[in-house]
Amino acid sequence: MNRMRTTAAVLGVTGALTVAQLGLAGAASAAPVAPQAGQAANCPIKISYLKNFYIDKNNWVTNGGLRFGLKNTSKKKETFKNVSLKVTNTKSLRFGKATVTTKGARITQKTNQIVKVAAKTLKPGAGAAFKVSTHMLRTDLYEVKFTVYGKTASGKNWGCAVDQGYWGTVKH
Repeated sequence: MNRMRTTAAVLGVTGALTVAQLGLAGAASAAPVAPQAGQAANCPIKISYLKNFYIDKNNWVTNGGLRFGLKNTSKKKETFKNVSLKVTNTKSLRFGKATVTTKGARITQKTNQIVKVAAKTLKPGAGAAFKVSTHMLRTDLYEVKFTVYGKTASGKNWGCAVDQGYWGTVKH
């Protein structure tokens, strides 16, 4: 009998943890996440993205799709070379056509899971951005991973991953 009580107690605790974890995950997906001042530790690039967007009745993001971009925010006023922003779908999105929305940038990789924009040079205050038509498979849970990398003017490579996780709020 004690063995059954212990098993029931362990299962009860496990069930509570699972419910708590699911509750946290649900809250995270519903709340907009502002960029962490746009940067990870020592990352000279700020990432921007839509915090709110609308979808149509077929779960396509309206107004041409989602928009992502990066901006040189170096405190030392450095110019960076071969800067890339890679957006990788990790949950519930499919990317369609991607279009650059700034001068001096180009799409260097495009699949239904990944879109990458690159700029040969990114002067202080300059940016590179794109929009991508996006179909949402689930509107309650979606996630992308951002990766940024490039070279300093002297040719030294650097890289940083910024703002990974949930973002945005779907409006119906």
